[in-house]
Amino acid sequence: MIPIKVVGAKPAATRAASNNAAAAGSALHYLQPGALNLTALPPLSLYIHFPWCVRKCPYCDFNSHEAKGGGFPEQEYLASLRSDLEMALPLIWGRRIHTIFIGGGTPSLMSAAGLDRLLSDVRTLLPMDADTEITMEANPGTFEAEKFKSYRASGINRLSIGIQSFNAEHLSALGRIHDGGEARRAVEIALANFDNFNLDLMYALPTQTLEQARQDIETAMSFKPPHLSLYHLTMEPNTLFAKYPPVLPDDDASADMQDMIAELTAAGGYGQYEVSAYAQPGHRAKHNLNYWHFGDYLGIGAGAHSKISFPHRVLRQARYKQPKAYMEAVRGGNPVQEEYEIGRDEMGFEFMLNTLRLHEGFEPNLFAERTGLPINAIDQQLNAAEAKGLLYRDYKLIKPTELGQRFLNDLQQMFLPS
Repeated sequence: MIPIKVVGAKPAATRAASNNAAAAGSALHYLQPGALNLTALPPLSLYIHFPWCVRKCPYCDFNSHEAKGGGFPEQEYLASLRSDLEMALPLIWGRRIHTIFIGGGTPSLMSAAGLDRLLSDVRTLLPMDADTEITMEANPGTFEAEKFKSYRASGINRLSIGIQSFNAEHLSALGRIHDGGEARRAVEIALANFDNFNLDLMYALPTQTLEQARQDIETAMSFKPPHLSLYHLTMEPNTLFAKYPPVLPDDDASADMQDMIAELTAAGGYGQYEVSAYAQPGHRAKHNLNYWHFGDYLGIGAGAHSKISFPHRVLRQARYKQPKAYMEAVRGGNPVQEEYEIGRDEMGFEFMLNTLRLHEGFEPNLFAERTGLPINAIDQQLNAAEAKGLLYRDYKLIKPTELGQRFLNDLQQMFLPS
């Protein structure tokens, strides 16, 4: 995207027009002939990042920043989001939004009026399906019944609640601001206001036993949530846990927890369709499925990432991460800090990195549709993975085997460009 140098103080409308004109010029560049040949553009989602939280958790590597004194510049940030979206529009002209995800940080820190303003701006600027899935992340320490009723009235139709655990000891070890009682109350508020919601839980927590992990899963399932996301705690770089690692269950104990989760969720009617995702029939996360099928997404907000396809290329972008730097960049006419095209030699890995997470796999034709390359471009890697028993394929389907699911990282790395 071409940055605009503003000389003197132009009216806001004039600046917006100039920025949109520059973005349109950039979009025309991406419509030129290139290295790929996509027969159709994939579905498009919108991701909106809210970067503030009450307190940074020691395991978290997301772009989140503590709201100093509990405050943050809500109105200034919402104005920046609208300007960011306006500048990005030329890259997605004529395309409908199928899903929206508001993530963070802790988006549920937003006021009810702020959330209503945000969704009103999105509806004004973007064509959307009538049944668009609109998900908002929420943490139990921020739940207020009346505010969540307002969120629902504004258009949020799916919540993703960061429970992590119902155990007070483990919540404390994870640095969460809520306790078990607040976690249960948050789920009850979700049940009262939303037909569709997800509960996020972690396992293999510091000092956690198999029985304690079982109690967490059984407690979550007792509420009959439509969707569960169950994550193995990992030590991510540049986090407090990476610097000061806690004592975690060993590999055998973690494997026992995974087996227990598979047994409990299957008995409860939850189908595992992705590495960490379990859903009741008809409640798979549409937004995340679009990621895993190598669909497109426009990301706005501090640190948000985008993947946008054109007939002859696929573009990736990343916005400035620090909220202050992001808002300043928006005012300057260019919130995008990094931008590049995915090369032909990287396309196979990028596609397989996502689609191999799906337990049911994908149809071979999807590879050509989303990458602009024939499936035989990765024949060598497919043959090698199949020979090792990590992959199953026929003319209708490519999917990881049970062994491939267990050693997914090894399987994905086989598709790295040499």
